[in-house]
Amino acid sequence: MTNEGTLDRAIRIALGLALLSLTVVGPKSMLGLIGIVPLVTGAIGFCPIYKVLGLSTCPAAKR
Repeated sequence: MTNEGTLDRAIRIALGLALLSLTVVGPKSMLGLIGIVPLVTGAIGFCPIYKVLGLSTCPAAKR
């Protein structure tokens, strides 16, 4: 079951990788580990918050 479209997933993965990179470069803050959330949700294509709110950016899920 997916509720994220292709563009949404790509943005989440890019954002997750960017946030995770903050643990290695830049401020080297552990807050960059927050990037795991968008990375995982983008990889699996399911967002629990979308489910709770009844949202979907996936064209196949809207049918």
